[in-house]
Amino acid sequence: MITIISGTNRPHSNTLKIAKYYQKSLLKRGMDTRLFSLEELPDCLIKTDLYGQRSEAFKPIQEMVTNTEKFLFIIPEYNGSFPGVLKTFIDACDFPASFYNKKACLVGISSGRYGNIRGLDHFAGICSYLHLNVMPLRIHLSTIKLEMNNSNDLFKEDTLKFTDEQMDKFIAF
Repeated sequence: MITIISGTNRPHSNTLKIAKYYQKSLLKRGMDTRLFSLEELPDCLIKTDLYGQRSEAFKPIQEMVTNTEKFLFIIPEYNGSFPGVLKTFIDACDFPASFYNKKACLVGISSGRYGNIRGLDHFAGICSYLHLNVMPLRIHLSTIKLEMNNSNDLFKEDTLKFTDEQMDKFIAF
């Protein structure tokens, strides 16, 4: 099972739009996916699910993570890195079993010019610590609002070429 993580809890985010695009594209390739937006995290996460505690609200999320073999993280740039809520989500999951020896694919997005290059590097460092194996081909989608059409699909020829290559490699990974 592939779980696509929309790496922010910001409502109506471009991150979620890109996550849905990747989900549609993987479905066309016959892949069974699940989409999880960090908007779905329980409001009590910081008080109830860190440091070995577990709330009833987080249990199905932990079960989803446990049952995932491959993760596709869509990660927006926040202040030159990635959202703190994504790190909090990782911290709330059981360690080390949640991510140990599983596989991940990373997509960075930003409204600026660099597609969250630094944020993906920061996140990849955390993945290494967790023994979460990151596929070498990372995509950096810059000026994200210009990359999507009115249907929230990617449409630029070179972007489609690279994202298609990434998805094909991720399936084989």
